[in-house]
Amino acid sequence: MQQQPSTRRALIGLATALASLTASAQTAVAPPPQAVLNLAATAQVEVAKDVLSVVFSATREGPDAGVVQNALKQAIDTALTEARKIAKPGAVDVQTANFSLYPRYNSKGAINGWQGNAELVVEGRDMQAIAQLTGRLPTVTIARVGYTLSREAREKVEADVTAQAIARYRAKAADMAKQFGYGSFTIREVNVMTNEPNGGGPVPMMRAKAEMMADQALPVEPGKGTVSATVSGTVQMK
Repeated sequence: MQQQPSTRRALIGLATALASLTASAQTAVAPPPQAVLNLAATAQVEVAKDVLSVVFSATREGPDAGVVQNALKQAIDTALTEARKIAKPGAVDVQTANFSLYPRYNSKGAINGWQGNAELVVEGRDMQAIAQLTGRLPTVTIARVGYTLSREAREKVEADVTAQAIARYRAKAADMAKQFGYGSFTIREVNVMTNEPNGGGPVPMMRAKAEMMADQALPVEPGKGTVSATVSGTVQMK
C-alpha cells in the first residue's frame, strides 16, 4: 500500500528535524578545556600549645565486686572534690571519664576476684593551677598527659596562615603560567582547607613515674603545635 503524499512529507519533515536536533546537540558539546593547570600550595605556622590535659586514674581490686566499685567511687569523689576547687569556666574544666569493672579468673576459669578502673579528666589553659593540683590528689595517679592548642589560639592564626597559602598559590600559578609561555591566568576553581595542630593528645605515662609525682607538682613544658592551610584547585592559563 503506497503512502499518501502528505504522510510522506510529514515523515521527511520529522527526519529532517531529528537530524537537525542531533547536529545541534553535537555542536553544543563543549570542547575539552585547554591550558588548565592543577596546583596546590601550603603554608604553616608554629604556635605554642596553651591547653594542658591530665587524665587521673584510680585502680582497685578485691574479692567482691561491690566493694571494689565503692572503693573506686570513693577515690574519684575525693579527687573530684579537690579538683573542683580550681575549676573555672574557660580556664580549668573538670569531668569524670571511664569507669569500668571486670572479673578476674583463675587457671580453672572461675572468678576469683574483681578489678576496676575509673578516670578523672582535668584540662584547661591555667596550666600552673592544674600542675599544682597533681600533687594534691593522693587517691589517684596520673595516667596520661597531653598538650593541645585552644580553639581561640588556633583561630587567631588561621586567618594569617590562610592568607599566606593563598598568596603562595597565586604566586605559583603566575610563575607556572609564565614558564608555559602564557602571560596571565584566571582561577577556575579553588579549595581552601586548614588542619588541626599535629599531635598533643594525652599520652600514657609510666606508672612508676606517675606515682613519684603523686606528692609534687607536674613539670609543665607544652611545646608547639603546627597550624597549616592548603589551597588547591585549577587555573586557566591565558
